[in-house]
Amino acid sequence: MSSRELVVLGSASQVPTRTRNHNGYFLRWDDAGVLFDPGEGTQRQMLLAGLPASAVTRICITHFHGDHCLGLPGVLQRMSLDHVSRPVPVSFPASGEAYVERLRRASIFTDHLDLRMQPVALRPHTKTLVTVDDAGTWRLRAARLRHSVDTIGWRVEEHPGRTMLPGRLAAANITGPDIGKLQRQGAITIGGRRVTLEDMSVARPGQVVAFVMDTSWCDGALALADGADLLVCEATFSSCESQLAAAYGHLTAAQAGRLAAQAGARRLLLTHFSQRYADVGRLAEEAAAQFSGEVVVAADLKRVPVPRRRPA
Repeated sequence: MSSRELVVLGSASQVPTRTRNHNGYFLRWDDAGVLFDPGEGTQRQMLLAGLPASAVTRICITHFHGDHCLGLPGVLQRMSLDHVSRPVPVSFPASGEAYVERLRRASIFTDHLDLRMQPVALRPHTKTLVTVDDAGTWRLRAARLRHSVDTIGWRVEEHPGRTMLPGRLAAANITGPDIGKLQRQGAITIGGRRVTLEDMSVARPGQVVAFVMDTSWCDGALALADGADLLVCEATFSSCESQLAAAYGHLTAAQAGRLAAQAGARRLLLTHFSQRYADVGRLAEEAAAQFSGEVVVAADLKRVPVPRRRPA
């Protein structure tokens, strides 16, 4: 299977620390590279992670607090300097379009980029997922989150496929090029008998990565996380600061764990930690108390694989 992994470029929240940069997450998805929330310093973090600017094929921004977007000018200028020629879509909450324009033109540079603005407008009470773009084998979906400003969560969702069953293929004398023909056409005739793809295969769910950042508990977060193979979720506060989390529109680590459990996620990546936690081990413990699946703690430059597809 092609490479699918998340590279953590930054894992701090509002204030960076000596060991944690502002937010930044790069999802390598086959030939695509989706950059989420490029906070301040993202360009340098990409250098340290061995990610060239040309690897970015799409940018997604959840909201326009500085720790989630102030690195955008540097990333765009580096991409322009490297003469990235392909169109680069930038998806973001529609209410922040003016901020994207300001960030894009924050300083003088020769702009060679073909940047495609993709503002996403979601109604205040939207609880369901909305498809933003379809890349053929996968699609980008969005849902509204609950924060102090307009915020959107993202979901990269592979289209479902089918797994061929060798025993049935052999019994039907379907071999070699005929297998590919069956997959392309959906049905073929062998020895006077019509055989369908459904006869020779079972449904295979696609992989899903969900990105839930800066939000309090809401239906949108549940919709994004539903059945995710990898759930990237903020865990800004410990349960001891639950009132503070609610006041500022954030999740506690325990809530992140409960979200993963309720949504049926497989691997939970905790991130967006408050500077008050020099040791985030307690946050991982709080999440693990709620979620029996795998809990991973984000660290800058850490690479987290997307789990293999669920069995057919």
